[in-house]
Amino acid sequence: MSPDHLSVVPPLVGVGHAEDLVQSGRTLHVTSSPLNETYAVYPTSLLENLSAKHRVFSPDDQLVYFVSSEALPLSERRLFIGDTSIIFAAWQNFLKSVSPNGTDLLQDESDQQAMRKLALDYVNFAKECWVHTAQSSSEARQVPSDHYRTLYTCLSLFVILYTPEYGLENAPVGDDLMEWLNTHFIEPSTEEGDHLSTLEHPWTDETFWPYLTRATLRGLKLRRLSQTLIPLLNTQPKLQAYEAEREFAYASHRWKEKVKALRIELDAVPESARRDDYEDWWDRLSDIVGILEGRGEMLQKVCEELGADWKEVCVAWGVFVDPRLRRQDLPDVITQVLEDTPPDPTNLEDMVHAALIAGDPLKALDHASKLDPWLSAHLADMMEPLGLIDKDPNEDSGLTPRNFYVLLYAQYLHADSALWRIIVAYMFSCGKIGAKTADEVLVRVPLRLHGAGSTNATESNGGEGSNKGDLSGIIKDLNATCHEYERENARRTICRIAARTFVQKKEYGLALSYCSSAEDWPGLGRVVDRILQEYIHAGPEQYTRYVLDIAPSLQALRANAGTHGVFIHRLIFAVRYAEFHQRLLNRDLQDAAWDLVTIFQEEIAPKSWWGVLLCDAVQLLQYEHTPLFSYASACILLYRLDEVCARTAQGSGDDYLKMLEMKLRIDGQHGTQQRLQVVRLALAKYFARCAMIGTGGMQIIDRKLGPVV
Repeated sequence: MSPDHLSVVPPLVGVGHAEDLVQSGRTLHVTSSPLNETYAVYPTSLLENLSAKHRVFSPDDQLVYFVSSEALPLSERRLFIGDTSIIFAAWQNFLKSVSPNGTDLLQDESDQQAMRKLALDYVNFAKECWVHTAQSSSEARQVPSDHYRTLYTCLSLFVILYTPEYGLENAPVGDDLMEWLNTHFIEPSTEEGDHLSTLEHPWTDETFWPYLTRATLRGLKLRRLSQTLIPLLNTQPKLQAYEAEREFAYASHRWKEKVKALRIELDAVPESARRDDYEDWWDRLSDIVGILEGRGEMLQKVCEELGADWKEVCVAWGVFVDPRLRRQDLPDVITQVLEDTPPDPTNLEDMVHAALIAGDPLKALDHASKLDPWLSAHLADMMEPLGLIDKDPNEDSGLTPRNFYVLLYAQYLHADSALWRIIVAYMFSCGKIGAKTADEVLVRVPLRLHGAGSTNATESNGGEGSNKGDLSGIIKDLNATCHEYERENARRTICRIAARTFVQKKEYGLALSYCSSAEDWPGLGRVVDRILQEYIHAGPEQYTRYVLDIAPSLQALRANAGTHGVFIHRLIFAVRYAEFHQRLLNRDLQDAAWDLVTIFQEEIAPKSWWGVLLCDAVQLLQYEHTPLFSYASACILLYRLDEVCARTAQGSGDDYLKMLEMKLRIDGQHGTQQRLQVVRLALAKYFARCAMIGTGGMQIIDRKLGPVV
């Protein structure tokens, strides 16, 4: 089902001008994906013109094409994949329910009935898809309707051969196969019969005897033959009409006696009467009687003359030559038949049929995978519990035949990452290797949603909210899937990826939530750092708005701090620092001063932020209406200032002044030292002011309770 060639947009060269690429000194390099049939294709300079040492790649100018050798499932094909995955899931649930009981699926009647019912679900759904696509509009489809007919024939043959009704495993199979043949490969055609029925003398038509012979082969009921042949054909015993095989065998024996009587009657016809004005009718009728007699050489001769294929020979053999032919005897018959009439090697449907009838499941799976990976996956899934293929893994791949074909199908589906729910369901049914592969699929499900742009601001904002909801929904689905299959490591990885995605969208509250869910405490610390960076780059107003999203998470995180307390400590600082700036913006300066001192006193602030906090204190120290700091509080500020200056003088300035340099957008410590001198001057003036008015901090009012953000 893979295309012969792949087209890329924009094209590197025009159609039929591949030599232009070579003349330009370039060639194509291809890198394949280990997960699916996708490739990264990119142009690069020819090796002979440019050695590896001197090759320079420019990412800005480099075109990289991502292509897939598998077409994305579309329209009815996508519906077919989704609906049949429900049957697949039901099959897996059935196997899980019977596995703990240790029962033999092939011996238990209810289990066999359940398996046959699920197998028939596949058959019926393939039939419905074939009928629907055949009757719908004739517009170009990704998969032609005849493809679903092919799936229908293969699945229905599998059910007849390998999932018969309970108790009929050893019953004759000829009638069932004849019904299958007449259903799917109609011969002779209805048009031929209608044509002959309109003729006054149909036996004069050249198609009369071929039609009559083939109709006899197919067990069809006919009119206008002879008074002897009509009752004989109409009374041929059918297994379904008898309650016991013994009764069927007895009826078949009696019917054969009638055929012998017809042969005697036919042989009694004089030689002179065996021809009419048109042809040798006796030879034609003798061939038909020879088939009814069960003469194998006559059956093969007639089929060859009619141009019938091996299927018709095999099926007719089980009806006329050996009416008690059983399923386990079919390989012997088909081996003999295929020597004279082999299947068409170019027709994958024909090859699957031949392998199924020959009792070669592995060969059937090989041909089915070339026909449609869906078919091989679901056939293999049914074959393993039926004991048709080995359950032991291959030494080289570590995969059982069943798991190999199911993973091959999942790999085909992975051409469309939107089908990830279906993909991982198939993969998780394939043991440890499948589970590891599914993990890789889950952690690579795209989380970024690229919606169409809008020039309208309102529409744009609405789109962002919609994307946020969609993104959260995808992650919730991924988490639910990981819980279902007990893939905790994959779930944590997904949460870490989600956190990074939300950070890029500046949804810091959700980012923290997913870091916590993943127990990624260093990642949580990085999210807090990004939030603090917002203060540096966007200012206090924007910063406090971002902190509104993360403040509700603080209480839950503090309750379970544990060994990751250092990262929670950083989050506490971000929230407390936002409270400080909110009070400044609200002109609640007394509480703002109290907050600033408390941050230092409780050692909440990272040392890299001390310089910024000290600079923030300047406007509060210079407040003229009333002193905002007690003498002791001012001493705390002076103590922190002295430590920063002393450590800077000892060469550790980066540990204390890094954030201040970023805020001031200066390079080097000279500018920061000047700002610290401003802080020292403000403190000196504040102490002088306190000394003049004799303050000792008693005028500081009690701090108001309750956070601002």
